Amino acid sequence: MKQLVEYLAKSLVDCPEAVKVSERSGDCGTIMELKVDQKDLGRIIGRQGKTVKAIRQLLATAAAKSKLKVTLVIQE
Repeated sequence: MKQLVEYLAKSLVDCPEAVKVSERSGDCGTIMELKVDQKDLGRIIGRQGKTVKAIRQLLATAAAKSKLKVTLVIQE
């Protein structure tokens, strides 16, 4: 899952070397934390949050195949 988020984020931003993805366990499943450069934050979120919603949907679909629950959090 971590590689999927990292690949998607690096494909969208101008500074792919600044993309950091960390993974930790939470009460309700795995929490993926995505950190990007400040100037690329708008590219990840997208207009009205459509891009981040699409990333979260892809992540949820991939996690459902493995019977996992994964949440994506964007760090500023």
